[in-house]
Formats: sequence, C-alpha cells, structure tokens
Amino acid sequence: MGDVNQSVTSDFILVSLFSHSGSRQLLFSLVTAMFTMGLLGNTILLFLIRMDSRLHTPMYFLLSQLSLFDVGFPLVTIPKMASHFLQGEGSISFGGCAAQIFFLTLMGVAEGILLALMSYDRYVAVCHPLQYPVLMRRQVCLLMVGSSWLAGVLNASIQTSITLHFPYCASRIVDHFFCEVPALLKLSCADTSAYELALSTSGVLILVLPLFLIAASYGHVLGAVIRMRSEEARNKAITTCSSHITVVGLFYGTAVFMYMVPGAYHSPPQDNVVSLFYSLVTPTLNPLIYSLRNREVRMALVKVLSRAELRPK
Repeated sequence: MGDVNQSVTSDFILVSLFSHSGSRQLLFSLVTAMFTMGLLGNTILLFLIRMDSRLHTPMYFLLSQLSLFDVGFPLVTIPKMASHFLQGEGSISFGGCAAQIFFLTLMGVAEGILLALMSYDRYVAVCHPLQYPVLMRRQVCLLMVGSSWLAGVLNASIQTSITLHFPYCASRIVDHFFCEVPALLKLSCADTSAYELALSTSGVLILVLPLFLIAASYGHVLGAVIRMRSEEARNKAITTCSSHITVVGLFYGTAVFMYMVPGAYHSPPQDNVVSLFYSLVTPTLNPLIYSLRNREVRMALVKVLSRAELRPK
C-alpha cells in the first residue's frame, strides 16, 4: 500500500523530445510551426463546416468530429512539452499524467472508430446513393458519433485507472515526451505482463475490427467506381475516397507500430518519433488533405474570403 501511495504523491519526469537531437532550437521551431498550422487548419475547417450550408451533410459532420480530435491531440501533448523545453525542466504531476493518458486514449480509440464510420458513409454514398438520405439521416449520424465517443471514454477510463494503479516505486523518469501507457509501464516495480498482454489483445481488436470495416467498405466502393459510366462521377468518388484513405493510412500506420508491434522491437527514440507523428504531424496534415483535394471545402473557403473582402471597412 505504501508503494501505491508513493506513486500517487510523486511527480514523473518526462524526457524531452529534443534530448536525442543536436539541433534542439530548429526542431523546437518546426514543432511549434506545425502545432500552429494544425490548430489553425482544423479550426478553419470546423468554421467552414459550421458556416457553409452546403457542407451540412453527414460526410462533413463526421469530418468536423475528426477535426475536433485533431485539435485535441496536439493540445494535450505539445504545450506541456514546449513549457518543459522553455523552462528547462520536465516534471509532470500524477494527475497531469493521468489526464494525458485519459484524453489521448479517448481520442485515439474514438478517432479509429470514426474513420471506420467515415468509410461506411462513403460506401453508402457511392454504392447506395438513393438510400443515402435514409441510411445516413441525422439521428444515425448522431448515434454513430456518440458511439465513438462512448467507446473512447470507456476504454480510456479502464486503461487509465489500471495503468496508474500499479506502483511506481523505482525510477520516475519516463523516457517519452508525454505520458503514454507503454512508456509508463516500463517504470512499474510490479509484474505488468498480464496487463500488457491484455492491452495488446484489446489493441488488436480495436485496430483490426475498424480496419476490416474500412477494407470491406472500400472494396465495395472500388467495385462500384469501376462500374461507373460517368467519368465525372468516377473522378469525384475517387478524389473523396482517396483523401479518406490517405488519412486512414497515416493514423493506422502509427497506431499499428505503437500497439501491435511487440515492445522488444521498440526503442525510446522510435516511440518518440511515432508518437510525434500521430499527435502532431497527422492532425496538421489532415485539414490540408481534405481542403486541397476537396472542391466543396475550397469553394466554401473562397466564399468566406470573398465576403470578408466585400465587407465595408
């Protein structure tokens, strides 16, 4: 019991992302620039979806939820990392560590499910266009989004409570730039092998099931696109779906490495790079992928800019 009390009352020390790099100032500037671009890009995308009535469709409603997650991921990790770099210390309280684990797990699970639901939306739009208004009506969309959030909250609550229940009575130095379950478990002085096996099993289920739905959806979409006679309709379907497939590849590529590749094949520098990718790089790229390759979003942006120019000064 004393070990548990010690783990609750002590701070953890996070290892700086820049400790393995020679160009610390340059890397910090790049991270700060990407953080700013990501927040700005996702905020603009949320604003456009909210303001333009042409974007009040199920696809863009789901996309707005993705942008919310892409705002949340960097906000949970990057400001704390930046303050550590500027102040020259990396301590984080037990409660702060718990908050990082909870919100990152919540958003990671919810986003994985959301990407699968977005693939289903594209499947219905391409393969069953006449039934789309019924199959993707507002109540169904709200249920889909609510389910992804609920699954994220349940998973995050379980993982956070179990992870932080272990005693951390040895080193308090987390070889990572934020609190993440695999990095934290390495510090426990209790046997965590059973829990790590359960995490790997649940990780496979959480990753493989949505990936299976995504593959099945786009398998049907590909068949439907090949059978299309209209070249314009074919190009529109390919453009929209390829944007989503790109986002899926970025998200699941890093997730598979972190949670399906055995820990023996990981190293702290590799984990830092992969974690930086899904917590900052992917959220920064997502709004660019959807805006640059999506005609409706570009038109909405032009419309907003035109209104701003015509407004009297």
